[in-house]
Amino acid sequence: MEYVVCVMGYLVQWVGVLIAVAFFTLLERKVLGYTGIRKGPNKVGYMGILQPFADAVKLFTKEDMVPMKSSVLLYMISPMLALFMPLCMWCVLPYWFVGVEFSYGWLYIFCGLGMGVYSLFLSGWSSNSKYSMIGSLRAVAQMISYEVVLAMVMILFMFFIGSYDMGVWGFTSMLGVGLLPLLWVWVTVILGESQRSPFDLAEGESELVSGFNTEYSGVGFALLFMGEYGAILLMSMLSCILFFGSMINSLFFPLVLWFFGFVYLWARATFPRVRYDQLMYLAWKSLLPNLLWLTVVMLGVLLLVY
Repeated sequence: MEYVVCVMGYLVQWVGVLIAVAFFTLLERKVLGYTGIRKGPNKVGYMGILQPFADAVKLFTKEDMVPMKSSVLLYMISPMLALFMPLCMWCVLPYWFVGVEFSYGWLYIFCGLGMGVYSLFLSGWSSNSKYSMIGSLRAVAQMISYEVVLAMVMILFMFFIGSYDMGVWGFTSMLGVGLLPLLWVWVTVILGESQRSPFDLAEGESELVSGFNTEYSGVGFALLFMGEYGAILLMSMLSCILFFGSMINSLFFPLVLWFFGFVYLWARATFPRVRYDQLMYLAWKSLLPNLLWLTVVMLGVLLLVY
């Protein structure tokens, strides 16, 4: 009976994530509309509230085209992997009645974020298109670069918490508030890791048509972007746990979660796309050296304290 309740909890969580993804796309279109002094979706249902369901029906009933010279099996599996990996990582997040009690939750998150590279690379490579291939290579280089910086930020927190268990962070930690200066670095890193504006070089439509997803349509296109928006909500949740962990069961926590999601939309509406060399320089020549220096300083502080 306990296992049935556990499985039902995960199913409810996944359904909730997928519904949140659907309405996050509506929120994005609304925010971008109002920042451009226009309405955004407002025809389907009351104030456009049914627009995500109309988009889902359109995409899942559209004919799914498979390129003749593509690697068909990998071409079809890659979008499923793109959605499956963020959903798996949601399982270890300590939120209300769900969440695995796993002592190495953050290491599991590291592995899951690393696996996300494969879905983007395989989707571009298996399409057998030069635009898709260039987009997937860009995505791999970008995600690897920013994963290093993301790991360094998390390691700084682990020095203070002394645990990889996300439950410990979620229910007892307020030390993240003392590391708020890292928040600006963290926001930059999650934008780069999620390949969102101004770091959306893997989907640069002015250069690559649509990047790694150029050849996808219908269900494949829908799954890829459900995975992308699921990853955005996942990174927003991780941001909340890092910096405001002890609030995880309070009524304010969903507001903080949606604020971090809003930051993605805010950045897209505000900043222009950077050049690819600037993207790489930011990760390897600015963020990483400064974080390494900060790590050494904090290690010295810990040695003095203990």
